[in-house]
Amino acid sequence: MEKSTKIAPSRLLSLDVLRGITIAGMMLVNNPGSWSYVYAPLGHAQWNGLTPTDLVFPFFMFIMGVSMFLSFKKFDFRISKDSFVKLLRRSVLLFLIGLAIGWLGLTLRTFNGLRSEELDFFSQLWQSATNFENLRILGVLQRLALVSFFGTLIILLVRPNRIPLLIGLILVAYWLIIAFTNSYEMSEDSLVAIIDRAILGATHMYHDTTASGVRIPFDPEGILSTIPCLAHVLLGFWAGKLLSDTKDLNQKIQKLFVFGTIILFAGFLLDYGFPINKKIWSISFVLTTCGLASLFLGLLIWIIDIKGNRKWAVFFESFGVNPMFVYVVGAVLGILIGNLGFTLNGEFIAFKTFIYNNILQPALGDYPGSLAFALVFVSICWAVGHVLYKKKIFIKL
Repeated sequence: MEKSTKIAPSRLLSLDVLRGITIAGMMLVNNPGSWSYVYAPLGHAQWNGLTPTDLVFPFFMFIMGVSMFLSFKKFDFRISKDSFVKLLRRSVLLFLIGLAIGWLGLTLRTFNGLRSEELDFFSQLWQSATNFENLRILGVLQRLALVSFFGTLIILLVRPNRIPLLIGLILVAYWLIIAFTNSYEMSEDSLVAIIDRAILGATHMYHDTTASGVRIPFDPEGILSTIPCLAHVLLGFWAGKLLSDTKDLNQKIQKLFVFGTIILFAGFLLDYGFPINKKIWSISFVLTTCGLASLFLGLLIWIIDIKGNRKWAVFFESFGVNPMFVYVVGAVLGILIGNLGFTLNGEFIAFKTFIYNNILQPALGDYPGSLAFALVFVSICWAVGHVLYKKKIFIKL
C-alpha cells in the first residue's frame, strides 16, 4: 500500500462520507456479538428481498463507479501502458489481500478444529496453514478487484456516451441467461452454482443454506453474478458524469434525484419479472440499489456540501478517506478476536465469545448485547481510521 498526504481540491466531502458509511456498515453487520442474536435490519435477506444490510456492498460499488469518472476525467479517459500496469497491479493486490484474509480465517478455524486431535503444536499449525483445498477463492475484496479491473477497462476503452447502452446490454444479457437456464433459485442446478463449481471447485466456494435447510456450495460473490456488478459500477460512473457536467451543487442534486428516481422505480417494476436478490445480483437489485445510492448521495450533498452541516460527518469521513485499509484492519481484527482466546476448565474460549457471554449479554441481554459488541468493534476500527485522518495520511494500493 502507498501512503499519500494529498487530497484533490475539488473532492466532494459527501462522497467520502457515503463511502465511510458503507465501510462502517460492513463492519457493523459482519461483527455481531452472536450470530444467533442479530436484529432483522442487520441481517441479509434469506433469498429474495432487500434489507438495509443488503444495501451496504452495492452502495460501495456504486461509489466506486462515481469515483472512477471523477478520477479518469482528468486523463480524458485515455489508457496508456503505465495506467494499464498500475490498474493490473492494484487489482491483483486487492484480490490477493482478499484471498489472504480468507486464508487467515480458514487457518485459525482449522487450527481450533484440530485441538481435539493428538497432534503437536507445529503439526497442528502446518495442517491448518496448508488447508488450501478448503480455501474460498472469491469474496468481497476479490469481487471489488475484478469489477475494478474490468470496469476500468470498459471506461477507458468505450466512449462515455455509449456507457448507457452498454449498461442495458449487460443487464438484459444477464437476465436472459438466468431466465433461459431457470437459475432463479438457490440450487446446485442453478447456472450460477454450476459455473462456480466447474471453475473453482465446490470446496473453494461459500456454502449457503437453502430454504429447506440444506447446505450447498453457492457463492454470493461468484463468477457469473459478477457480470451485473459491472453494470452496477457503470451506473455509478454515469452518476459521476451527471455530477461533473455542472458546477452548481443544486443542479447536481437535481440530476442525481431524477436519475436515482428513474432507476429506482425501474428496479421495483422489474422485481415482478426478476426479483430483487443480492445473492445472484439480479438486475432489479442493481437498479434498485443504484437508485437508492444516487438519492442518498444527493441528500448528503445537500446536507453537507450545500447546508454546511459537517461536524457529524467527521466520524464517517474517517472511514471514507482510507476505506480499504480500515476495512482490512477490521476484517483481520474480526478474525483474530473470533478465533484466538484461552483455555478455561479444559475448554477453549475465543475472546469474542468470552466478551459477549460474560460481559455484554449478562449486562444488556441477547440482542442489545450482540449489537453493543458490533458497535464497540466499529468504534475501535474508527479510532484507527481517525488517527490516520487527523495526521492526513491516506493509504492507497
